[in-house]
Amino acid sequence: MPLRSDWSARTCSLARGLDVLGDPWGSLVLREIFFGNGRFDAIKQRLEVADAVLSKRLGWLLDAGLLAHRPYQDGARTRQEYVLTPKGEDALPVLNAIIIWAEKHLDAPNEVSHMKVIHTDCGQATMSADTCTNCGARLTAANTSWHSFKRSEHPVPLAIAPREAAPTETEIPA
Repeated sequence: MPLRSDWSARTCSLARGLDVLGDPWGSLVLREIFFGNGRFDAIKQRLEVADAVLSKRLGWLLDAGLLAHRPYQDGARTRQEYVLTPKGEDALPVLNAIIIWAEKHLDAPNEVSHMKVIHTDCGQATMSADTCTNCGARLTAANTSWHSFKRSEHPVPLAIAPREAAPTETEIPA
């Protein structure tokens, strides 16, 4: 039995978007990646999720083009960590909107269960998902931090998609 319906071919943009971003586990995985937590075991520990559930969600996010693999060395073994793609980075306003909405409308179970969206350049919390309500600047992963009171005393700068290096003058593009 499938876990959910496939809405990828629907005529409604909201339905197609929810097909990719509407799964709670998928959004929580993206949260971890934005926090710079891209290794399978670290994500699993933070989310307290079963291997099969996490593997499935990571696969969906890879297939949807929001995440990519990047190799890293673990002793003598090469392993893969997950990083944002530009498409994944573009999901930031959606996650910001959920955070801001939850802070405004839902009670937190305790004082450390709060999270704020911070525009790093001016240092102020914002109440908009895509624009700083203090200075008016557009929010991007490069200039936004999340302050999860449970994780840290201070806001945590968000991860960004790796940028491809521009060819140097001595390199000849393919």
